[in-house]
Amino acid sequence: MVVEEALSSLPYEGVEVTTPSGAKYQGKKFMKGGTCGVSIMRSGEAMETGLRDCCRSIRIGKILIQTDTETQEAKVFYAKFPADITNRKVLLLYPIMSSGNSVAMAIEVLKQHGVKVADVLLVSLFCTPFGLEHVTKEYPNLKILTTEIHPITPNHFGQKYFGTE
Repeated sequence: MVVEEALSSLPYEGVEVTTPSGAKYQGKKFMKGGTCGVSIMRSGEAMETGLRDCCRSIRIGKILIQTDTETQEAKVFYAKFPADITNRKVLLLYPIMSSGNSVAMAIEVLKQHGVKVADVLLVSLFCTPFGLEHVTKEYPNLKILTTEIHPITPNHFGQKYFGTE
């Protein structure tokens, strides 16, 4: 449901559709320029299914970021995006945002690839107040869509989702 809500917040324009029976209908379509998803691996991949269920042909990029458990510093190990990502709106998929460090690092990587922060929508299931404050201070133009804000994070989302506990 959060992915569907994210898609409904993307820019669209009116279009007249002719139905198979020949009737005219005033519909909507996404604006040119396109959209893509970018998942922060590994837990972000859990949200790709929902995105693909809604948009079968959507392009998806990936970023692998690992956070040092002692210093809480995020480090990028892998990043792969659609070639034309600078012309797209980006749905940044990350289900559980705790400290905000991984999201901040992902946004920096997207910026290095020419993506404007205003073109990014963070799609999350759960955020901590600390993580939200960290990310919104650093990126005030970032749009965030989440289902819950709570100070205690659920642990091991990706491991439970992928069955690798």
